Amino acid sequence: MVALVARLCRAPGTAAGPLRLFRAAAALAAPTPGSPLGLGWEARRGRRPLSFSAAGLVSAAPGPLQPYLRLMRLDKPIGMWLLYLPCTWSIGLAAEPGCFPDWYMLSLFGTGAVLMRGAGCTINDMWDRDYDKKVLRTASRPIAVGDISTFQSFVFLGGQLSLALCVLLCLNYYSIALGAASLSLVITYPLMKRITYWPQLVLGLTFNWGALLGWSAIKGSCDWSVCLPLYFSGVMWTLIYDTIYAHQDKRDDMIIGVKSTALRFNENTKQWLSGFSVAMLVGLCVSGINCEQTFLYYTAVAAISAHLAQQIYTLDIHKPEDCWKKFTSNRTVGLLLFIGIVAGNLWKRKDPKEMNAINTDI
Repeated sequence: MVALVARLCRAPGTAAGPLRLFRAAAALAAPTPGSPLGLGWEARRGRRPLSFSAAGLVSAAPGPLQPYLRLMRLDKPIGMWLLYLPCTWSIGLAAEPGCFPDWYMLSLFGTGAVLMRGAGCTINDMWDRDYDKKVLRTASRPIAVGDISTFQSFVFLGGQLSLALCVLLCLNYYSIALGAASLSLVITYPLMKRITYWPQLVLGLTFNWGALLGWSAIKGSCDWSVCLPLYFSGVMWTLIYDTIYAHQDKRDDMIIGVKSTALRFNENTKQWLSGFSVAMLVGLCVSGINCEQTFLYYTAVAAISAHLAQQIYTLDIHKPEDCWKKFTSNRTVGLLLFIGIVAGNLWKRKDPKEMNAINTDI
């Protein structure tokens, strides 16, 4: 390189020499695929472009750790959102009028959602290891390809459940008992696809347990007039998004004999999803009425109804990529409701007794 630059500097002509020098410097500065500054160098050194997506962070983790992170589905966090959001709804509804939700409880339930979703995925993959090998979308899962043995998955499951128990023990006794009661659903859900065309219903009962648990963690027990309609709405919501999700695998499911609501509803899927949407919205309205929510809450419910209508109307059940897109868009549904709950609660006037107590202290 030095010799090339020196030769160009000695070139005849007053303008050509500097011009050639400038061009040579620009050529040397521009990274090429094979140069130390180019992508080829990064590839040879085994480096990946920096990514802050969940999948990118999992790929950047140490090699021996990656199969366990993928077993927890940390590279696909949508499931954690769908498990966590019903918890936030009930925590938000249980907040005192005019107040934000309990941030400590929100963070505690967020940790629990990560652990329990990971444990549920581990249990699911242990049950389905033979089925997963026969389905294109799941054939690369860690247990199916042999990256993690059955014994290792048992040990990993024990670790996740132990940490989740530590989270549960931070709650009151009522909530501890209520939370422990959900474990039977977590364990048996993966078997339901072998037995019934309604495994999505069992998933709904499992995934929305937080709609009960969040309220009891704040209040000490469940107000069933609020919690049951909220729980019912969550179950209907799960039937919507997981039926859409199941349409991705319906061809493989038919071949291997696995059942789902996608196969049960088939071409009538949109009619069923519309019915579930109406039931969900009615449940949300009942919960709102029973805890005296304000117009901001019902504005969010109206926005959710519009979102669901657009989601179902534009759904193409024969395109797996569209099913995945619609499925993941349900995080927006959950977030809209949480924002509506928080805003509606802040609009409420604080309890006069609480205000008198504050004035007395002052």
